[in-house]
Amino acid sequence: MSKYELIEAEKTNYPITRMIDLLGVARSAYYKWARRVAVGPTARQARQVDLTTKIIDAHGESNGVYGAPRILADPREAGEVVSVKTVAKLMRGAGVAGISPATWHLVTTTSDGAVHTIADLVGRVFDRGGLDQVWTSDITYLRTGEGWLYLCAVRDGCSRRVLGWAIAETLHTDVVERALRRAGTMRGHDVDGVIFHADRGSQYTSDQLAQAAEEVGARVSMGRTGVCWDSAQIESFWSTLKHEYYNRHTSRPSTKPTTAWAAGSRRHTTVEGAIHRSR
Repeated sequence: MSKYELIEAEKTNYPITRMIDLLGVARSAYYKWARRVAVGPTARQARQVDLTTKIIDAHGESNGVYGAPRILADPREAGEVVSVKTVAKLMRGAGVAGISPATWHLVTTTSDGAVHTIADLVGRVFDRGGLDQVWTSDITYLRTGEGWLYLCAVRDGCSRRVLGWAIAETLHTDVVERALRRAGTMRGHDVDGVIFHADRGSQYTSDQLAQAAEEVGARVSMGRTGVCWDSAQIESFWSTLKHEYYNRHTSRPSTKPTTAWAAGSRRHTTVEGAIHRSR
């Protein structure tokens, strides 16, 4: 409660001039505030209150995950003309914020120095405007109550849907092969020529994976060693998965809820990902 509100609430019990003196408030400032309150909120203030309510609702529906960029989509879809800066300002005023990713990562990419040269067929253009043009893949780690597990995912570059995934207790090529074959099965094995893009980890550069990709009909593509931007789309997915769901749940007896979340419905972080596609 502000000093002005306190004076207004107690004016029937104490003289206004006495309270103004005790609270160190300028008399003209108090009466100016009182007149403004009597008139009621301006159209701009009323709109801000309405927007703040919508923002808090959207933040709650995201389970406290979304920040200003993704919350912005909700009022805009409802016809509101509002900027991301305004949404961020109102969020700060309401005391709500999205989740920011951590900075430490376990290294899961171990390069094979003897590997033959594999070209980058993607050039960071993951969305080619159609399904099954580019698939991205990577491996991440999951801490469980019984030790570490490694999760491999294969994702369509256009729809951003997880097409295949597999979990293993060790970083072996088998986990990548299973995820890739699941993706092929998901698409009905009609994916001849799709680019299968990953980093230069030894699991992806192995002869075993090359044979599996050939059988699925995929062309293997690789970014440069140590350059995360060459696999930015799948790296962004891991960050979202962990910081919006996995790291927020302390009880982890099973990875099924995590993989279910990954395949479920949520708002993506870019315009392309927000477009709902049938596959």
